[in-house]
Amino acid sequence: MEQQDLIQMDLDFVLHTYARNNVHFVKGSGAKLYDSKGKEYIDFGSGIAVCSVGHGNVRLAEAIYKQAKNLIHTSNLYLIEPQAHLAKKLVELSGYDMRVFFANSGAEANEGALKIARKFGEENGELKRYQIITLDSSFHGRTISTLKATAQSKMHQYFGPFPDGFVYAKDLDDVPNKISNVTCAVLLELVQGEGGITPFDKAEVQKLAKILKEKNVLLMVDEVQTGIYRSGELFASQVYGITPDVITTAKGLAGGVPIGAVMTSLKDIFAPSDHGSTFGGNFLSTSAALEVLEILYEHKQSGELDKTIAYFTQKLQDLQKHYTEIFTQEVGLGLMRGLRVRDLETLTKFLNAAFEAGVLVLKSGKNTARFLPSLTITREEIDEGFLRIESCLAHL
Repeated sequence: MEQQDLIQMDLDFVLHTYARNNVHFVKGSGAKLYDSKGKEYIDFGSGIAVCSVGHGNVRLAEAIYKQAKNLIHTSNLYLIEPQAHLAKKLVELSGYDMRVFFANSGAEANEGALKIARKFGEENGELKRYQIITLDSSFHGRTISTLKATAQSKMHQYFGPFPDGFVYAKDLDDVPNKISNVTCAVLLELVQGEGGITPFDKAEVQKLAKILKEKNVLLMVDEVQTGIYRSGELFASQVYGITPDVITTAKGLAGGVPIGAVMTSLKDIFAPSDHGSTFGGNFLSTSAALEVLEILYEHKQSGELDKTIAYFTQKLQDLQKHYTEIFTQEVGLGLMRGLRVRDLETLTKFLNAAFEAGVLVLKSGKNTARFLPSLTITREEIDEGFLRIESCLAHL
């Protein structure tokens, strides 16, 4: 349909929860998107870290078609073969001795983690422990509970009263100061996705993990964005050399098909009816996720993922060094990277200019341009994207 007609239909019938850029994409291939007017874009955002194997991936499409023409959904009241295979694969590839619950999103995965923490706190100790510590600038979802777990006051307007039991620490060093006799868990991102692509120091994370273990407080790692090889390993927790009690993941797991997962070493924490999901882990989503994991495992084992990370990182570092009047620092981990921009006005101008030049770049925090390309992006696509970016920088 005509773009203007689509814009009007969207305005008339869709609840206005997004500040949309009114572009109408109709086709994708690899790291490229094409709008309704035929313009090509290099996608350095991959659907906010979701399209992990790129757009129009033939293997993923065939896996989805093969499953969809047979069974899409039966519910979790019955055995689901690809769900069991996916849980096994996540456990084996991670090396963590865990069990897995499947949901539909990162927020739902984090809700599952919060329930695990609360039940753990009630069952372990004479006093019911219910408080969960999160970090300033964190982001854990948009449900009422995960919104309160998100330590950003701007996110809390209009939606209170919130569930009790969330405590905010300034940074990792501040976490031990917040632990009390009713603390049951700490929930953190190893790289804060909405907080400016800020990776925490490895030694500090390991130090905190040891303290929590000694105090019998759960370490829960939100890997909704860092998970599924975006860090260079299946989970960023592996990069940091820690063994969390709970891991959540979602975005890149099924390449665009909605799915979330919470993994825990507390294998018997839930009994039947303690938790559930109608759609979670159904035939379609888990079949898609199995194919995505196979593609990315092969990509990692071949050495191509590590080469892509190094190449993309070098491109960003070169850009920052050549345009110090715009970019103050290159940050990130794996293919979750950012460029600090000198101020918000310049960041906005940069994102808009990149878009006009045919490159999709995202915003993070107050002053960071966020880059989340597909993990299978080619060197040619990377080169073209940075060539277009450089062409627009002189006009800022």
